[in-house]
Amino acid sequence: MLKNNLKIAWRSIKKDKLFTSIKIGGFAMGIAACLLIALFIRDELSYDQHYAKKNQIYRVVMQGMLNGEVMKSTHFQLPFAEALQSNFPEILKAGKVNTTELFGAGKRGIRLKGKSQNTFEEGFIYADQSAFDILEVELEQGNTKEALINPRSIVISKSKAEKYFENGDALGQTIILDNDAGKPFTVTGVMAESSHNTHLDYEFILPVVDTNDSWTSTNYFTYVLVDSNSDIPALEKKMFSIIEDYFIPAQKERGRAPDFIEVLKTLEYKLQPITDIHLYSDVKMADNLKHGDIRFVWLFAAIAGFVLLLAIINFINLSTAKSANRAKEVGLRKTVGAFKYNLVSQFLTESVIFSGISFVLGVLIAWLLLPTFNTIAAKTITMPWMAWGFIPILLIASLLVGYLAGLYPAFYLSAFRPVDVLKGSLSIGSKSGRLRSGLVVFQFTTSVVLIIATLIIYKQMDYILQKELGYDKEQVVILEGTGVLGTNTSSFKEQLLQLPQLKNATVTNYLPVDGGKRNGNTFRLANTGNETKGVSAQIWQVDYDYLKTLGILLKEGRDFSKEFASDSTNSIIINSKMVSEMGLTDPLGKQINNNHRDWTIIGVVDDFHFKSLKEDISALSLVIGKDIGSISIKLDKGNINEALASIAAVWNKNVPNQAVNYSFLDQEFTQMHADVQRMGSIFNSFALFAILVACLGLFALSAFMVEQRKKEISIRMVLGAPFKSIYRLLTLDFMKLILISIVMAIPLGWYMMNRWLEDFVYRVSIGWDIFLIAGSIAMVIAISTISYQSITAALIKPLKSLRTE
Repeated sequence: MLKNNLKIAWRSIKKDKLFTSIKIGGFAMGIAACLLIALFIRDELSYDQHYAKKNQIYRVVMQGMLNGEVMKSTHFQLPFAEALQSNFPEILKAGKVNTTELFGAGKRGIRLKGKSQNTFEEGFIYADQSAFDILEVELEQGNTKEALINPRSIVISKSKAEKYFENGDALGQTIILDNDAGKPFTVTGVMAESSHNTHLDYEFILPVVDTNDSWTSTNYFTYVLVDSNSDIPALEKKMFSIIEDYFIPAQKERGRAPDFIEVLKTLEYKLQPITDIHLYSDVKMADNLKHGDIRFVWLFAAIAGFVLLLAIINFINLSTAKSANRAKEVGLRKTVGAFKYNLVSQFLTESVIFSGISFVLGVLIAWLLLPTFNTIAAKTITMPWMAWGFIPILLIASLLVGYLAGLYPAFYLSAFRPVDVLKGSLSIGSKSGRLRSGLVVFQFTTSVVLIIATLIIYKQMDYILQKELGYDKEQVVILEGTGVLGTNTSSFKEQLLQLPQLKNATVTNYLPVDGGKRNGNTFRLANTGNETKGVSAQIWQVDYDYLKTLGILLKEGRDFSKEFASDSTNSIIINSKMVSEMGLTDPLGKQINNNHRDWTIIGVVDDFHFKSLKEDISALSLVIGKDIGSISIKLDKGNINEALASIAAVWNKNVPNQAVNYSFLDQEFTQMHADVQRMGSIFNSFALFAILVACLGLFALSAFMVEQRKKEISIRMVLGAPFKSIYRLLTLDFMKLILISIVMAIPLGWYMMNRWLEDFVYRVSIGWDIFLIAGSIAMVIAISTISYQSITAALIKPLKSLRTE
């Protein structure tokens, strides 16, 4: 019987090539989309899963309420890790990691001893030996237990060892950082190549050499390895004693106000599993790492399910719609003695064959699209051909999907009564479609929701990229690694300003984009002791041309000037947010205190964005300082390539052994929101898949409807029916279904995207124009899909359809 079922199934497949192509094509696209999403989700869920003791490794997070808002932090004091390990026996090890550019992490110049050429590299972090052990860093060369004991040691990745040293033999070699030959580093370890995903992305590890043991400076991530039998909630409660015994006394010693001390008493420590860091860290933690979002993972999983469901719906729709064509077959086979289970077996065999062919094509499509998908998602996902479960899972999924997709059509078709079929009283497929209509509504409701989401995501991203930021990011070049200039920095800047293509330049690494330095401190009015509330604010070291170069507007007061000697020692410019938070009504000339140092306010700038638009603008201050990590250059309008060549020439004249490295401020700003852009692009791509699958089903249904009603249409035309009447006849029912879909999709789309927009402090509003556009797009798609068949039917020659009657 199996051989016979296969033979009949193959004949049925070959008999109707259009419907077969649509069934298989829709299935294949649905499977390809599902497979790509599954690979993406697998990659996202794999972060930090490789640690042997992953269930015992945690990152410490501090959280509490500050000014009525939830506050979270992942940065702690230098002695915090040691205090944890010495006070709580459940904590076997506690280590610290620093990833901030304020202390030299991130990007640095590198060269080998005896060489003159410097290279600019990224991926520097600081860690102590305990953190090195906790994070299970595996070394291909060197001793794991002593890699970071020496303060002048450095551990590098295998790829960097192969880049800089012959045969990758780097152990014991000397490296010079930032052209500072007086402080060389010795390679004490080469990390083994790893394909594992981790929330910490690094190529170089330097030992922590900080000596600031103050409990008021928070700069380090703290990781702990706990005993496997630890009660984590109980341990978190016990950890509050660190605040009581160390943190609060240190703040009281600094003269903090009583109300601030009361706030500290509301704080608590939480232990975040290392496996949760990538997907479950929110923006309030401000760890400046590249994160995923578990909500996107679930969203993409839902889209994968919907795409596959739409493909299955297409199969059910087309199978039941074609029921009239199989009715006589069913009737005759029952008449000659076929049982119902024989027919069910036949139709399920056909369904599984469809599924098998579709899976083969779907996997092939996914494999071909994977490079493009990796580009969009910024991933390096590969097809896991050699994974032990991959092929068996595909085979099982093929059988399961084929069985489920064919279940209803099989029982529906096998239930025909021979007497009804042979009498010709069976209602034809195109007119018995309550289920089919419901499925079409479901398909297009899903499609319209996806169209609404796509429009809002595009609108939000356009809003972010075009929003007035409070500074001018256009035509600004950032020269990086300028610390190698040393004392020649000022001279180099003056040489740059002689170039006709340049308008201005500023020397500082404190920039309003990710990667710029950050330094937060508490300010209060001077000479008031503990009587006024402290305000947490950024304090940035800039030069005299910072505001002019970045186009930041002064709201009141004046800019820094070399004509005022005090500007380099105790003058400060603050933003409007800081004025508001400090309760200053007339800020100019007022004195504010920070770290026992008084500053005189000489100017107030308009608020400008220096963080992601997911976050609100916070208090900020600018002071004159010497931070020579980078130089930002404002170009005049003109030939950018010519300007860059001129800048490179001046650079090579001053530091001929250091390659020039630059980026553009507007690109850095775009990169700051790259994660949202990537997720939007992925979402839009799979939304397109879903809409295409839905359109394929609608096209096939309209084609079948036209086929079934050709004779009716011919008779109407013979009796004088006009073209528009025939066209309306064939499209009206479908348009009703699409309108119902739009009405159902609007509240669903509004709710879903309103929740998504809650992540952004600065966001677009969802107006009726979005729903109008989405509905119009859905109508155009539907009309375009069915119009070809409708127009073809309205233009047929009646004689051709009626001559067999």
